Amino acid sequence: MESPALLLSLLVLGFSTSAIATLNVRAIFTFGDSIFDAGNNHFNKNCTAQADFPPYGSSFFHHSTGRFTNGRTVVDFISQFVGIELQKPYLQAQIEVANGSTKDYPSNGINFASAGSGVLLDTNKDLAVIPLQDQLQQFQTLIDQNQIDKQLLQNSIFFFESGSNDIFNYFLPLDTPTLNPDAYVQAMLTQVGQFMDQIYKLGARRISVFSLGPVGCVPARALLPGAPVDRCFGKMDKMVKSYNQGLENLVKSIPSKYPGAVGVYGAVYDIVQLFRAIPQRYGFLNVSSACCGDGTLGGLVQCGKEGYTVCPNPDQFLFWDYFHPSEHTYNLISKIFWSGTQSRIRPLNLKDLANLTV
Repeated sequence: MESPALLLSLLVLGFSTSAIATLNVRAIFTFGDSIFDAGNNHFNKNCTAQADFPPYGSSFFHHSTGRFTNGRTVVDFISQFVGIELQKPYLQAQIEVANGSTKDYPSNGINFASAGSGVLLDTNKDLAVIPLQDQLQQFQTLIDQNQIDKQLLQNSIFFFESGSNDIFNYFLPLDTPTLNPDAYVQAMLTQVGQFMDQIYKLGARRISVFSLGPVGCVPARALLPGAPVDRCFGKMDKMVKSYNQGLENLVKSIPSKYPGAVGVYGAVYDIVQLFRAIPQRYGFLNVSSACCGDGTLGGLVQCGKEGYTVCPNPDQFLFWDYFHPSEHTYNLISKIFWSGTQSRIRPLNLKDLANLTV
């Protein structure tokens, strides 16, 4: 049997190794839509897709931050698990550098995500959102201007999540699509593939791709003519599953296509469906309606807009508003992604990815 002193030494060594290894990640760079947006749209005054008013942010920040939930997002939770500060929205950081209130862009990463955006350039263009292609251009400009230390990129994780707005908009009554569902999904995946090519060329080596959740289950489906309200919208979720499969195939190709890079795929769809199947196990009392909103499923009025109501305990709701999960949902997803098994995130979880030397 090992001596108590030896056991103590091993415990200390194990803790030290873990702590040092986690420092392999000093920054997180994030691209996507409202699931990840930390407030970019708030600083984009032309944009009409906003969550910069109460009661957004009320459960954690106690004021609105531009995040489309009542508290933190997955990116925020993972940042806390890694042990770094929450990332600023790119547009906020840009303003602060321009007006001289800070000299440099943040060293803990930057959030480029824009609520309402998609992987297709024209998705919600009328709302003046920042599409994925422009988010990538913002990042590239910082690289080209030496505003981001190239060494920092080696010690960063890159998060990507986008596509739900493209698919939801496919079913809007005034926007008749010119492509069939399969061709539309393929056009989306082509854009994601181009994004992956560019992000790798710019220095990304740890790439985490998050699948879409069951978009056909969001309360806002009540806005769509012909969409069922007593169950999820099957046609929409069929497209979501096809897109998610394509995303996972892109991740599987990373080791061979991008030498030195490591990709992981987070199965958000499967996790959320698990929450819906056995809600009580995860602390949910309602997995269908929005905590904050109004009308059928709480899906007809945006949270915070005139006529809305808000539930007394958001943690008991899967959905915070008509499109977006509650902070409790994000917290659960984050914990699963941080230390979960390959059935949920593969081939590595985010803790292993963070501890990896690339």
